[in-house]
Amino acid sequence: MMQPNLSFRNNKLAIYLGSTLLFICVLALTFIFAPLILICALFPFSVRYSIAKYWVGLVLKLANVFCGIRYEVEGLERIEPNRPTVVLSNHQSAWETIAFRYIFPVQTSLFKESLLWIPMWGWAMAVLKPISINRNNKHAALRKLISKGTEALKEGLWVIVFPEGTRMPVGELKRFSAGGAMLAQKSGAPVVPVALNAGKCWPRYSFLKYPGVIKVKIGPIIESEGRKADEINKQAEQWVIQAMREIGG
Repeated sequence: MMQPNLSFRNNKLAIYLGSTLLFICVLALTFIFAPLILICALFPFSVRYSIAKYWVGLVLKLANVFCGIRYEVEGLERIEPNRPTVVLSNHQSAWETIAFRYIFPVQTSLFKESLLWIPMWGWAMAVLKPISINRNNKHAALRKLISKGTEALKEGLWVIVFPEGTRMPVGELKRFSAGGAMLAQKSGAPVVPVALNAGKCWPRYSFLKYPGVIKVKIGPIIESEGRKADEINKQAEQWVIQAMREIGG
């Protein structure tokens, strides 16, 4: 990826300008790519997924050019592309919901149903096989995660789950819910824990983006066969806690 412009550092004007330019460009790209993805709903899933991944790649490059945001990934060698896996990651910003599509194999992820009603972006996401849930009904949401998640894994898709359930401030980690671990336990799929510190550069609920290097650390595979969901969840959570200390998350 391109090297960030060091003039961003400690320059408030550059931060405001860069964040504004990124917002405008992402919005423009969304209005270009979303209709294309919707049109390609008539074609195989791989076609529209490839288009969405290309959009993600452009967004990451623009974040580098306009905001000086780079990222580093440790542990890529642990990814087994042909082995559908459940990813359990901490959640700090919107960055990872975008970047994970570029970092991990072909995937689906958990979404609030309401997000799919967002014009253009939400409509495009709706044809990318998301697992949409109503968070107001936790029991129904869990059943849907397990049923739809199992179907996705059987199709060869990875399933991305943020078990905190919401974006957390840098330095804080909410206790992991067991939904993703239950999906792994019932489907027999392995789990990969992931730690990141994206909130330092791309804060939650913030328009402003800040220069720096986002660190993503991919943990060792956690086998689920013959294990209880609570055990799987606890192991993943403990690994993430330790990894976040190491990367400064």
